[in-house]
Amino acid sequence: MPSPTTVHTALVGQLLRLSEQRLLDPLEILLQSADPLTTARTYLRAAVETQAAQLLGRDEQLARQAAARVIGALYPGDEPFDPPLEWWRTPLGQAVARRIGHPATEAVPYSVAGAMLGVTRQGVHDLVNRHKLDRHPDGGVRTESVRARLLAREDGNAWGTT
Repeated sequence: MPSPTTVHTALVGQLLRLSEQRLLDPLEILLQSADPLTTARTYLRAAVETQAAQLLGRDEQLARQAAARVIGALYPGDEPFDPPLEWWRTPLGQAVARRIGHPATEAVPYSVAGAMLGVTRQGVHDLVNRHKLDRHPDGGVRTESVRARLLAREDGNAWGTT
């Protein structure tokens, strides 16, 4: 399992890239200059460090709020949040999965549960059959059971120890 520092650094890097691409780069294009954004970039770096610390920290409520804020700011839209499977394997995807599960639904397809857990769809099927994950009555897997499984696997590793 990666060290807490490695996890934090990877999360900061992803949050910084996403924030610059989705928030500051469009402003730079509209303003036709990067000069007015110099202070914003400095502030953004500090804000991203704080967000990452909150997402990985011990305060569950603060972490959940940080996850909701980040998702709302970086993935705005009128449609429910539905990232591609690969997103769940990123540092942010893993932090969100551990803190709030899937933010837009109480059940996910086996493929999404597998991406969140880092296992195959067949692996999820086996976990459901062994009652290690809860099947949702409307199909798929209960998001909260995926989250609970992620948390149970932690055993004091990098997640939740900062």
